Amino acid sequence: MQMKRIDRIQYIAVDFPGSPCSTQGFTSRHEGVSRPPYNSLNLGINTQDQQSNVEGNRSLLARAFGVSQEALVTPRQVHGVDVLVINEPNDDYSHFLSVEGDAVITNQPKLMIGVCVADCVPILLCDPEKKVIAAVHAGWKGTAGKLVSKVVAGMKSEFGCEPTALQAAIGPCIQKCCYEVDGPVKQAFVQSGIAWASFSELCGEDKWKLDLAAANRELLLLAGLSADAVQVSDQCVCCRSELFFSYRRDKDDAGRQMGFIMLNQ
Repeated sequence: MQMKRIDRIQYIAVDFPGSPCSTQGFTSRHEGVSRPPYNSLNLGINTQDQQSNVEGNRSLLARAFGVSQEALVTPRQVHGVDVLVINEPNDDYSHFLSVEGDAVITNQPKLMIGVCVADCVPILLCDPEKKVIAAVHAGWKGTAGKLVSKVVAGMKSEFGCEPTALQAAIGPCIQKCCYEVDGPVKQAFVQSGIAWASFSELCGEDKWKLDLAAANRELLLLAGLSADAVQVSDQCVCCRSELFFSYRRDKDDAGRQMGFIMLNQ
């Protein structure tokens, strides 16, 4: 992964080796129209930023990659484990913006799908053989609910994708250094069968530092992806205030960056 600029968009580009069928990456907070404290490329619809600014930013992102704003689809994220599947062309994709879900899978070309994050883990997947892509929003609830495992299974059941053929990228998120959680989070992980001790570190009474990115990487490997097919960013959005939004750091003043992916043809 490396920082790139296209048109007015500064983003972390992801290269899936041997997979020229898609374009994907993770936006930074720069080069948009939002004013402080949401400056400046806030892409989150459900923030307290002016909606005209958010719409303008989403239009900038879409146009930079050669599609209309109507071809940029993010679901209404609710920290759950529901997956939106788009398997046929639509004249108007805007109605998908009101569909609750925390992941999107599609085989439709020139449809940019994405998830908005301000601490949670953005995950992008691509099957270059079947030409199927997915975007996943995994906070602690989605991780404990094994959402990314469900997405891999959905790509196989809906489109015939083999997990061994998938490429994945885990983008910038809140890292273990800044992510302290409590007992209910531990209980949710333990109940779901995730190896809590492998991804957490005790830091106080009933307090742990949690590595969400590492937990999702392990879920991808358990789902059948090969280790060399999973890229992981080590950037902490909470530490890097000059580059990313973080809800843990900024509360309601936090905007949202986006993990996005699009089939080129």
